[in-house]
Amino acid sequence: MTSRAPRLPNGLPDAKTLLDDVNQALLKALDDDPRASAAELARQVGMSAPAVRERLTRLEEAGVIRGYRVDIDPAAIGLPIAAWVRVRPGPGQLPKVAELAGRTPEVSECHRISGDDCFLMKVHVPAIEALEDVLDRFLLYGQTVSSFVVATPVAPRTPGSSVS
Repeated sequence: MTSRAPRLPNGLPDAKTLLDDVNQALLKALDDDPRASAAELARQVGMSAPAVRERLTRLEEAGVIRGYRVDIDPAAIGLPIAAWVRVRPGPGQLPKVAELAGRTPEVSECHRISGDDCFLMKVHVPAIEALEDVLDRFLLYGQTVSSFVVATPVAPRTPGSSVS
């Protein structure tokens, strides 16, 4: 039976206890190769595979590891145009914007933000003209401002990961 990671008063895991050198090395190894087996991770950190699996379970239970995902290139599946869209909902429209974002397949990310706008969404479409349809759906509930992604000099990465 695994013991639960120590928690702070705010309910978050105690990072000093949970993120010791071994767990940090495990997270780095997983960041480098999310498909690495427990045996491979164990070799990298100098532990047994069962010990590594137990540590990974604790990191998952503590919410440090939220899940394992596949990274699909949108352009490779016919969605080469990416845009960031800021939305400023009209009065009383905030929940409707969030709900619409959740059911709009072109929206790959939606964040509630501070500032003049309330939402920041990443949208993927097959052509620039297709963005018009997506924006029109959101214009029913507020104002939008769009910025097209022209290059990605820093690919998405794990926060705090070392820069190589």
